[in-house]
Amino acid sequence: MNNKMFDLSGKVALVTGASRGIGESIARTLAASGAHVIVSSRNIDGCQFVAERIREGGGSAEAFACHIGEMDQLEAVWKHIAATHGKLDILVNNAATNPYFGPVEDTDLGAFQKTVDVNIRGYYFMCARAVQLMKTHGGGAIVNVASVNGVVPGHFQGIYSITKAAVMAMTKSFAKELGAQNIRVNALLPGLTDTRFARALTSNEAIKKQALQHIPMNRVAAPDEMAGTVLYLVSAASTYTTGTCINVDGGYLTV
Repeated sequence: MNNKMFDLSGKVALVTGASRGIGESIARTLAASGAHVIVSSRNIDGCQFVAERIREGGGSAEAFACHIGEMDQLEAVWKHIAATHGKLDILVNNAATNPYFGPVEDTDLGAFQKTVDVNIRGYYFMCARAVQLMKTHGGGAIVNVASVNGVVPGHFQGIYSITKAAVMAMTKSFAKELGAQNIRVNALLPGLTDTRFARALTSNEAIKKQALQHIPMNRVAAPDEMAGTVLYLVSAASTYTTGTCINVDGGYLTV
């Protein structure tokens, strides 16, 4: 295999939700492969910490605060990228929210709206703005972080699961329209992963034990175990791959 296949030198990448967890692992992996990474989330201190760690390790990174559920902040990050870099090669839509855990019929309007604003509207307009910029310099790669819950809805995670199913449909829609313009759009579907985001599940031993019964590998994933698939999807190793949703779930969806 060509050892340059995963080389991202000269590429500019934006990773949302990158101040911790899966997003941080993805940001570090892309930077280690040569990309300049814009580390973004609502938490600027966390973004700066991750960017500093990347630079200390010899990589290239900057921090930029952006809450993708707020349209003014979403537009601001694209203005910054256009003015500072003039291009974007890679977008990883990882920022997400799941404010409600409970019976689907009891989801209040506030939790519903927040989940939709971030997980659907935010992802959609991040993709749309990325595409507009990618078209100006020959293409690019987008990875939307969805979830296995988009295939098999999680118990007491109704609205979150609904939005993640929408992310999968969104991924395929963008991929279908943009393939001829060398813009590839794919999705990562993580299974149960040891992040603060999933702490409501992983910190409850009864819930965790029940969940592991449905995972053939019988363990929770580490955030770093998600990053390799993203690297594949944004690199030259996957130049004929678009519109796909790859589960990285320890076998959960095979059960």
